[in-house]
Amino acid sequence: MERAPSPLSPAVPAPANPENPRLGILSMLAAMVLMTVMNALAKVLAEQYPLTEVTFFRNLFALLPAIAMIAAAGGRRCLRTEHRLGHLWRSVIGLASMILLFWSYHLMPLANAVAISYSAPLFLTALSVPLLGERVGAYRWGAVLVGFAGVLVMVQPGPDMVDRATLVALTAAVCYALAMIAMRQLGRTERPVTTVFYFTVISTLLSALALPFAWVTPDGRALGMMALMGLAGGGAQYFSTRAYALASAVVVGPFSYASLIWAALLGWLVWGDVPAPHVLAGAAVVIASGLLILLRETRRKGRHNDRRADPSARPAAGPARTA
Repeated sequence: MERAPSPLSPAVPAPANPENPRLGILSMLAAMVLMTVMNALAKVLAEQYPLTEVTFFRNLFALLPAIAMIAAAGGRRCLRTEHRLGHLWRSVIGLASMILLFWSYHLMPLANAVAISYSAPLFLTALSVPLLGERVGAYRWGAVLVGFAGVLVMVQPGPDMVDRATLVALTAAVCYALAMIAMRQLGRTERPVTTVFYFTVISTLLSALALPFAWVTPDGRALGMMALMGLAGGGAQYFSTRAYALASAVVVGPFSYASLIWAALLGWLVWGDVPAPHVLAGAAVVIASGLLILLRETRRKGRHNDRRADPSARPAAGPARTA
């Protein structure tokens, strides 16, 4: 957002959703537009207000879309959970990732920070071995190594080249990978809307604890921007959740990289930032490696599901063993 626990009993089973790839793709594109709007507003607000305050209002106003998601998915039934500690850990590490990500937006051009954030799936693959006990084959390790090469191209490490902004962005990516691991564990038994709701509520409460120590009273304009930021962030969560409910990850996942296009365009229009060629080249390598991992994972799961569905593909039972 933890070694994988034993399978847990489900709280509320998620209903089946009809496949609609076109609507799923449109939902993902909408999510990326809203996410870019949220990121840009966070970058603007962080210039005048403490990061913890910006984060608090982002989560506070995101409660509205989260409540709407719960209502649309079945109301109070979706709030049942037996894994409160799991939601707490996912919220803590997810909140850390959010604060660090907002900080990186403040320290560097928006497109650069977004490009570095694409390294999160690489960290997720690497960390899934010790934390989830997953087996990663040579193909996926190769894709991860290629992806990290792309990260090195972007950050250009050297004695004086890895600055604070880059370290903050990379740490945010690692925290986000840990948050995704926590979501994988919760996803075995919890609905996505349940996880989103508890993350938003807990993150709001946790970020509120810092307000007495870092507070600047926002004016009407800033408060409106904070409200829009929170609504955009909550809306992005809603549409990305809906996208994966309408189509498979291999269909909608690649369209999440559209956020780099929107971030580069908005960064140029608002701040006059133009991503350096090495950032774009490194981002292209990272995106390609992420797509390879996604494609491999989808094919692996497809073969696994085919074997489970076809009784003839299962190994025959051996002779009965006697004591």
